[in-house]
Amino acid sequence: MAKGGFVKQKFEKIAAVGCRVGESPVWDKTLSRLYWTDVHACTIFALDIKSLKRQQWILPARIGSFGLTDDERLIVALTTGVHLFDPKSGKLDFLVDPEEHHIGDRQKNRLNDSKVGPDGAYWVGSMHEDGLTAALYRVTADGKAEIKVEGLGTVNGLAFTDDGRTMFLSDSRQCWIDRYDFSSQTGGLSNRRRFATPGDRDGRPDGAATDMEGNYWSAGVSAGVLNQFSPSGDLIQSIKVPPLHPTMPCFGGEDMQSLFFTSLRRPDASSPDCGDVFVMRVDVPGVAVGRFKTRK
Repeated sequence: MAKGGFVKQKFEKIAAVGCRVGESPVWDKTLSRLYWTDVHACTIFALDIKSLKRQQWILPARIGSFGLTDDERLIVALTTGVHLFDPKSGKLDFLVDPEEHHIGDRQKNRLNDSKVGPDGAYWVGSMHEDGLTAALYRVTADGKAEIKVEGLGTVNGLAFTDDGRTMFLSDSRQCWIDRYDFSSQTGGLSNRRRFATPGDRDGRPDGAATDMEGNYWSAGVSAGVLNQFSPSGDLIQSIKVPPLHPTMPCFGGEDMQSLFFTSLRRPDASSPDCGDVFVMRVDVPGVAVGRFKTRK
């Protein structure tokens, strides 16, 4: 834990939506819009930060996560595979199912966390309840899905540094965060090393984001905290948040110093904040996430 215990912070609730599993906040700077999903409700939400007008779209399957594209669509990880979704028309185009090779129960095994990388590819991982058979995939516009990391339980915490030379990855089931050297030219990974091992009491690692100083912000879903780690893996601060189970942070706002985060709501939730979306201000701007290249 950070020195002096939990860090106090001011929070603002920006969406009282009570998501069962709120996830994947994504900031669209062009539209000043924050997207997120309620996984099991198969719903993508969008909030205009200036007008506070909210929209939503219901898709035909559970949504693990999604990202922006270079043609104003969203690239979405559904139970049925990776698709391109046009919020304007509602059109959904299938791209590839990275897990078509996996024989298992699709009600238990599905795509989970994802990020568009500095290479313009869509990096998406899966979560499997039937063993450590999940994997991390690199998806490109030609419909190819390349397996990059295997032997995983629940892929989470994908994030990249501003220089495009480092990728972070966590496994929520195995309670570790790893760091890789990353090639933004080829999408190659190398030099894997253990970055941090936060457990249930510290905050089991869920979704994550990075700031411009190379710090890694991890949602500690089991402890009601956001954990900020230094580039070397030291815990800088542990911030107690209103919802009991924060799931993923995302930097946004005009100055990229607004840290949005989603949360989940369990059936026995004792807090009225569970499942809602919050924002807090931070001192260091965050790293902007890229857009998926829809053309080769």
